[in-house]
Amino acid sequence: MSLGRVFVAGHRGMVGSAIVRRLEQGGDATEILTATRDELDLTDQRATFDWLGEHRPDVVIIAAAKVGGIHANDTYRADFIYQNLAIETNLIHGSYLAGIQRILFLGSSCIYPKMAPQPMSEDCLLTGPLEPTNEPYAVAKIAGIKMCESYNIQYGTDYRSVMPTNLYGIGDNYHPENSHVIPGLIRRFHEAKVNGDPSVTVWGTGNVRREFLFSDDLADACVFLLNIPRDNFWSKVDMHCSHLNVGYGEDVTIRELAGLIKDAVGFEGQLEFDYSKPDGSPQKILDSGVIRSLGWSPKIRFEDGLRQALKDFIETQRAYV
Repeated sequence: MSLGRVFVAGHRGMVGSAIVRRLEQGGDATEILTATRDELDLTDQRATFDWLGEHRPDVVIIAAAKVGGIHANDTYRADFIYQNLAIETNLIHGSYLAGIQRILFLGSSCIYPKMAPQPMSEDCLLTGPLEPTNEPYAVAKIAGIKMCESYNIQYGTDYRSVMPTNLYGIGDNYHPENSHVIPGLIRRFHEAKVNGDPSVTVWGTGNVRREFLFSDDLADACVFLLNIPRDNFWSKVDMHCSHLNVGYGEDVTIRELAGLIKDAVGFEGQLEFDYSKPDGSPQKILDSGVIRSLGWSPKIRFEDGLRQALKDFIETQRAYV
């Protein structure tokens, strides 16, 4: 089944580029539409509405977002809530105005309460306080989910949402302060190895647990879900709780993760932890039972994904070294 003309918003990011690769490899779209930030500012309502009205894709995939790790989320709180709200509201409402019936909105596992039962199921949403360090980003993503649900209920649209676990992969952001944990550690260990540093310091206690999914697996899950016919999809998914978790199914401690990356890079120095830095939520692992029951499961082993991410950093991110 062809998805028709698909607009991938955020095609230059790690997730968006993985989705484009998946669509190209599988031949699922008759045409893939993209627009760079210079061509289309998604925070500009009029520009976004006009673009959607002119191009009228069959499907809009919302992979565009302002993202970052704990430091970035906690430092640029206003930027995170404003930009993400603007992007998703412009794309969702603009799609509705343009008569576009199908959207796939990408959220984040940070939408769930800090102390949610583990693994976190979809019905944990809005059952408790959020993790404070990324609350603005989480609130924006919750708003996107609820927008999709509301338009489905009021207007009969087919707007679906996926909530991936922590992601890593090809084309990740390796900024020394604003990156997520895996790309940040890859860069830190690689630089320490090159510079001959005696040790590498990791934020927090190292005891919190996190689940990680390779971005190409998420892209595969997105295309898989879009290919499920409307009636089949909504017969199995509650329209009032329409977001689906997409996870790897296993988690590791940050201490274990740092050891894996240390070994993959070949750094022979010491591993130290800065207990003065925040840990974030004590554990984050998703219950991905619904999407598994629909027939999807991840294909890329965590260790293999780490090796691909390290290879990508060394080969294509030399500006960071």
